[in-house]
Amino acid sequence: MTPSLSGPTGPGSSDVPDAVTLDDVRDAARRLAGVAHRTPVLRSRTLDALVGAEVHLKCENFQRVGAFKFRGAYHALSRLSPEQLARGVAAYSSGNHAQAVALAARELGSHAVIVMPEDTPKSKKDATAGYGAEIVTYDRYTGDRVAIGRQLADTRGLALIPPYEHPHIIAGQGTAALELIEETGPLDALLTPVGGGGLMAGSATAATALVPGIRMIGVEPEAGDDTLRSLAAGHPVTIPVPHTIADGQAAERPGELTFSINRRLLDSVVLVSDDEIRAAMKLAFERLKIVTEPSGASALAALLAGRIAPLPPRIGVIISGGNVGLDRFLELLG
Repeated sequence: MTPSLSGPTGPGSSDVPDAVTLDDVRDAARRLAGVAHRTPVLRSRTLDALVGAEVHLKCENFQRVGAFKFRGAYHALSRLSPEQLARGVAAYSSGNHAQAVALAARELGSHAVIVMPEDTPKSKKDATAGYGAEIVTYDRYTGDRVAIGRQLADTRGLALIPPYEHPHIIAGQGTAALELIEETGPLDALLTPVGGGGLMAGSATAATALVPGIRMIGVEPEAGDDTLRSLAAGHPVTIPVPHTIADGQAAERPGELTFSINRRLLDSVVLVSDDEIRAAMKLAFERLKIVTEPSGASALAALLAGRIAPLPPRIGVIISGGNVGLDRFLELLG
């Protein structure tokens, strides 16, 4: 059997509960201390005036690898046995999880094989290779990345590191919200991008435990509304491969574990258009002086587009990443 986070030889064996708690997030924070960046929380009077509320931006675009994904990846790999790390790890990702696993593997003396879509932005492919990973590409519209990743792991004896569907990944991602609330104090709402659901599941676990009554609001691109549809259906549903500039949120289906957490803790999910995401990226660059990738700007886009009603007085927004190359950035904002 493949040694993996979900297999009997990995940290995801039967002694790992499916639930994720605030204590799990705090334990992940201890493992990440001195390894992951404690990213800044940005305030802007201009943004507050535009929105009509007090906004606190948790800037994960300043995290290692340029996105929140390093938190979960490093936390998960840090729990692998020395024998598993020596054999190496595998992952599948559109870009940010790929970079995170590649860097975490390097930091922990392991090596990574990453399955990536052929159309992944060049900057993300180059960065993943730069961290020392081997890249295997596939066609996202015809191939099954999970099947490819599992086959690679089986063939080579690698530990398979999922992008979101595991308690250790979720707990690691939740440290972003933990840090945010430690710095800002209680917030009335937290806006978080939703792709596979790991960032939201971890954030909601931490935030709702720290601030009872906080509104947890997920944000998806209009073309990638799998979580919104799943919540309406009461179970995970699959949609066609989304065509959206928010490649990090181009999920076809939420994870079973992430959905079980988000179904319980989310208050709502709102949608934003690609044009609204572009407008948020533009404002972030011109007025806030930060660079975001499309997925990283989606939660800010929802706020700027007036999707949040009623508008709470104090709002946290997770800027989930900033991995966009110059050519792509110019192409998007044209």
